[in-house]
Amino acid sequence: MQTQPTDMQPSLPWWSYGHVWLVIAGPLLVVVACFVTAFIAIRHPDPVLAQDYYRRGLNINKTLAEQKALQLAPALETRNHVITPQPDVGGAKP
Repeated sequence: MQTQPTDMQPSLPWWSYGHVWLVIAGPLLVVVACFVTAFIAIRHPDPVLAQDYYRRGLNINKTLAEQKALQLAPALETRNHVITPQPDVGGAKP
């Protein structure tokens, strides 16, 4: 049976290995990001919605629909005018 040589070098402490810090850096970065996110959330809270937000949204949709209808009115008139057949003038057929 062979025994290992006794002149082995002592192992280095854990913090002297680079891959240990690589493994620790990921979770540590997540914890720091969590604290930064919590700080931002506490410092700048979201505004509270109005109690009648749904009714206001419906009114906004109606207003936008009316504006869109007014903007499309000339286009619709032109389209309808192009589709309308022209009467024959003089009775000649091409």
